[in-house]
Amino acid sequence: MKIYGDLNSGNCLKVKWVCDLLGRSYDWIAIDTLKSETRTADFLAINPAGQVPVVVFEDGRALAQSNAIIRHLARDSALIPEDPWLAAKMDEWLFWEQYSHEPYVAVCRYQMVYLGKAAGDLDPEKVRRGHAALALMERHLADKTFLVGEALSLADVALLAYTRMAPEGGFSLADYPALQRWIAVSERALALPPSAA
Repeated sequence: MKIYGDLNSGNCLKVKWVCDLLGRSYDWIAIDTLKSETRTADFLAINPAGQVPVVVFEDGRALAQSNAIIRHLARDSALIPEDPWLAAKMDEWLFWEQYSHEPYVAVCRYQMVYLGKAAGDLDPEKVRRGHAALALMERHLADKTFLVGEALSLADVALLAYTRMAPEGGFSLADYPALQRWIAVSERALALPPSAA
């Protein structure tokens, strides 16, 4: 299995973390998105959408979209709850992450880290919606260890990727103690070094 990805991307890190946690062997093919390596003819032949991550399996089939990839890789593992309702709630978080979290938290981070924008120059609506996403997670995690059920699931993996990097996008986590606790617990569960969050 080959994973085409950029280690600066939270979406790519999700795939790496799931493979590492489950002991799945892979070859990491580094793709530098800032050098337009997702726009080459060779890469577009693998993923016409021109995005990372993309996984090419042993049989030659390719799968893109981080949450689809981790959902496929983690099938029949403890990362997907056995209870159908909890599995559906996990999926709810996966969809929410891509629609209501990543477009704000990750985009602000990208603009600050890679485009050199100052926090004060970010789109105020993106900042507002990023804080709204973090606040929703804070409320949900106030009395919970993990997002779904009693154990780490793909919901935690997916949302950890960019939440732990939120300060790089100008989002202080000082007012989000439950979120900070969840980040630390999830990092330990994934055997990740502690983030600055």
